[in-house]
Amino acid sequence: MVSVIEQEDNAMTLAPSTARGAAIHVAQVSVSYPAGKTGRKVILDELELEIAPGEFVVLLGETGCGKSTLLRMILGQERPTTGEITVAGRKVERVSAACGYVPQKYSLFPDRTVLSNLTMGPLTSGYHILGRLKPGFRAFRKQVREQAMQKLERMGLHAADAEKYPHQLSGGMQQRVAIAQALMMKPEILLMDEAFSALDPGTRASLQKMLRTIWLETKPTILFVTHNTAEALFLATRIIVLAKQTTPGRCGARVALDLKLPDTGMSLKKHGQEFLDLVDHIELCSQGFEAAAELTANFEGNVR
Repeated sequence: MVSVIEQEDNAMTLAPSTARGAAIHVAQVSVSYPAGKTGRKVILDELELEIAPGEFVVLLGETGCGKSTLLRMILGQERPTTGEITVAGRKVERVSAACGYVPQKYSLFPDRTVLSNLTMGPLTSGYHILGRLKPGFRAFRKQVREQAMQKLERMGLHAADAEKYPHQLSGGMQQRVAIAQALMMKPEILLMDEAFSALDPGTRASLQKMLRTIWLETKPTILFVTHNTAEALFLATRIIVLAKQTTPGRCGARVALDLKLPDTGMSLKKHGQEFLDLVDHIELCSQGFEAAAELTANFEGNVR
C-alpha cells in the first residue's frame, strides 16, 4: 500500500496503516476474466486494503479500474479470483446483512409503499412466514413501523410520504428512502455505489450534507464509490484511488493513493487553493499507477 497522508493542524504528515480491528480487510485480492482463447483480462491485481471501523472512505478511479467490482465482492455478490475479503473478521462468502447497499439506481420495490419498502427487510429477517403467526409478531411489527417513520423523518421526508409508491416520489426522495432502507437493517457497513450520480446538482448537494451529518452522529463505516473528486473531498475522512498499472505484464488496478482527510471534510469555499491542489493531485494519480508514487512525493514536498 502506498503512503497514507494525514492532515493534522493544517500540516500533511505520513501515518502508517494498521491491520488490527479492521472493519474490511481485502487480502491479496485479484480479479480476472477469460479473454479470447487463452488470455485473461485482469481487473484488480493483488489488491491489499484495510478499512477501520467508523471510517468514511471514498473510492475513486477511472472507469474500468474495478471500484464497483470491489464493492460487490465486499457485499458478497461476486467472488475474487484469488485472495479473500473479510468483514468484521468474517470471511465474505455470501451476501450478508452485515453490509447495507445503496446502488446508483433506486433499489425500491415499485409495487410496495415507502413504509412497506422500509419495513420489509427487518420483518422478513426477524420473522419467517410461519413466525408471523406468533403473538410477538404484532408488537415487533409495530416497533419496526415506528423505527421506519423515524428514519423517514431523519431523511427529511414527511409522514404522508410513507403511503406513497416509489413512482410518486422525485429521484432525490427515492434515494433518501433507499438510504433509509439500507439503514433499517442496522448494518455494520454501508456500501454506496455512485448513489448520488443520477441526481441534479442541488439535490446531490443536499444528500451529501445529509449523509455527512448521519455519519458524524453515528460513525458507521461507509465505503462510497464516486467519479466526482469534489464530492469525495467533501464526504471522506479517507480517499483511496485505484489505478491501472502500466508496467508490462501488470495491467490490473492497485491502490495508487491512500489519503487521510480531516473529519470535517474539505470544500473549495473553506480550503481554497489547498482544495484545488488536492483535486489535481487525486485526478493525476488516477491516471496511472506507476506515476502515483512520484506524484505523491512531489505533492508532499509542496504542501509541507
